[in-house]
Amino acid sequence: MRVLLVHDYGTATGGAENMVLLLRDRLRARGHEVCLFTSTARPLDVPVLADETCLGTTSGFRTLLQSANPWAARRLGALVRSFRPDVVFVRMLLTQLSPLILPALRAVPAVYNVADYRPICPTGTRWLPRGGPCHHRVGVACAREGCVPLRDWPPLMAQMALWGRWRRVFDRVVVASEWMRERLGAEGLVADAVVPNGVPPRPARAPLDGPPAVAFAGRLVPAKGLDVLLAAMARVRDEIPDARLLVAGDGPARADLERAAQQAGLGDAVTWLGHVGRDALEAALAPAWVHAVPSVWDEPFGIVAAEALMRGTAAVVSRSGGLAEIVEDGVTGRTVPPSDVAALAAALRDTLGDRECAERLGHAGRARALATYSDDVYVDRMLDQMRRARVTRAARAPLTR
Repeated sequence: MRVLLVHDYGTATGGAENMVLLLRDRLRARGHEVCLFTSTARPLDVPVLADETCLGTTSGFRTLLQSANPWAARRLGALVRSFRPDVVFVRMLLTQLSPLILPALRAVPAVYNVADYRPICPTGTRWLPRGGPCHHRVGVACAREGCVPLRDWPPLMAQMALWGRWRRVFDRVVVASEWMRERLGAEGLVADAVVPNGVPPRPARAPLDGPPAVAFAGRLVPAKGLDVLLAAMARVRDEIPDARLLVAGDGPARADLERAAQQAGLGDAVTWLGHVGRDALEAALAPAWVHAVPSVWDEPFGIVAAEALMRGTAAVVSRSGGLAEIVEDGVTGRTVPPSDVAALAAALRDTLGDRECAERLGHAGRARALATYSDDVYVDRMLDQMRRARVTRAARAPLTR
């Protein structure tokens, strides 16, 4: 089968990007002909790994480009004609490529694998600047609540209008969690299937040894809740003085978070790894007794939690969004209310203070990950969705808009 993968970014800098790169590699390994099309935008200073690209940017012009990117539309249209895919698989399109690419999909079966809240929220988070989830419909509230600057409001509203007009080109809409199916459905976007993200199986970590350590991996932005974790770690170290924190990732909040760590008295207890490659990341996080995912927003899925389970590490996560579907409280890890420093500290303290408990949770998590979240399971399920899209397209009337 010839598969054209489409995504906003071609860099290995986030969960959605890593999923697209993994899907390309696994499909090729199975004998499929695959082309990955992305923009040239680079959120971090790492290479673009796509096969075909169009103009993208992370500059102040991004709002205009993500609303209407004629370079993306022209290039994707040419690719559909030259590559002649049997199916197009779109992961993200609303932060770089824009809805202008959608008319090019009228002539080919297409799957939309929703990775974030962009189809129903211009910021992609459904999270208000003052804190707390957003329950408003797209429109005036986006500017009134301060989510979108006034200068960006017109192009982003135009983007949402174009998206609403052309989104019916997709034959299948797939989400990664039941949470996302429910959340999108409430806004009128009906998902046809739930397919959890997949992670590559890796050798189980070595038995726990050395000082108890907590791992965190993710973009350093407020929504990820690292500030909550730092405050919790300060409490943990009152009872477990040798507890350490490993932080992998980078982002605009890093300087503020490093200052917060110092103010919390953590000092040398935190190791800031920055952005590291996949193999280096696995090696750095392998000694951790616990992997914390303290997100304060509703993660659509939470792939770092699935990666922790695959590693055989007990996970302590916020009880919200898709995270609550990955970790079973008391079986594969702990779940706590988001933004609750005391509850997070207690869950970390209980796990770090009991090596046998940490091992038991980690082993159960790995068994669950191998059965549910392996990349082979993910690819099997996505291939099924692609085949279903082809059947649906063959049975329905030609699209004229």
